[in-house]
Amino acid sequence: MTPTLAGRLKELFPEASGVSRKSWLAHGRVTVNGQVFRDGRTAIAPGDRVALGKATVARVALSPVLGLVHEDEHLLVIEKPADLLTIATESERQHTAYRMVWSYLAETHPPTRPLVVHRLDRQTSGLLVLAKSTAAKRHLQAQFAARSVIRGYTAVVEGRVTADAGTLEDKIFQSRSLHVRPAGRQEAGAKIAITRYRVRERRATVTLLDVTLGTGRRHQIRVQLAAAGHPVVGDRAYGATTDPLKRLCLHATTLGFIHPETGARMRFESPAPAAFSRVGRRAAPGSDAKPPAAASARIGRDRAPARIKRHR
Repeated sequence: MTPTLAGRLKELFPEASGVSRKSWLAHGRVTVNGQVFRDGRTAIAPGDRVALGKATVARVALSPVLGLVHEDEHLLVIEKPADLLTIATESERQHTAYRMVWSYLAETHPPTRPLVVHRLDRQTSGLLVLAKSTAAKRHLQAQFAARSVIRGYTAVVEGRVTADAGTLEDKIFQSRSLHVRPAGRQEAGAKIAITRYRVRERRATVTLLDVTLGTGRRHQIRVQLAAAGHPVVGDRAYGATTDPLKRLCLHATTLGFIHPETGARMRFESPAPAAFSRVGRRAAPGSDAKPPAAASARIGRDRAPARIKRHR
């Protein structure tokens, strides 16, 4: 079992209660190698320096809808739930992750305005980083542009994926209305999308995948997996025929980057929702929901060899 920050605190301060240790984390008193961490689930290496100090950020109320994973004077990392926009749209201005973080930081001294670095789809849950300064935002966005940020996802997809691992590399096109679709190789305005996957578990009607991004196009995981015959469970927009959880079964589990001020390597983990583990284990009695025809053969078999790069 991977050692965690909560476990290390218990080892270092055995006389403290669990409530006290959770309070230290919530108040920003716990640092790992000099950086504040608030999530007791954070993985800890043997050489990491864990210390307890004074509160670094005033305790103010963050919306219970969000999970605060990490915060320091330059950035914060949160967990966004499904069915919540990252930023406002014309139809929804207030109920967004950004607005909730804005309200949270407005109560600090001095007040701070969050800056959006990247986004998650409304239906996707998981890790997001926001900056607290223009310099931090530019530094982080440069890393996203250079494709050096680690972005990992857990996806439950329809059908049986036969190849144990591989790479999907396609051109996709985004219209002015923000609809995304596969594109022809020579289509004007289309952009290359690269998605790597590895099978974690094959179940009766679905496959559990670990997915990492090679590029950061809008909807690319959803579009590419659907085009390969394995839409994400719950993704009606891209052809899914099942929706047992009434949500998209896609969660941003891993986020890694270089801290814009200290240069330290930061890596955060967010476990997929527990409900994902129940999906597709057996067909419900009397259910007529079936995976797409021949879906189990499409990744790693039907597609052209040049477009699937298997890992050895």
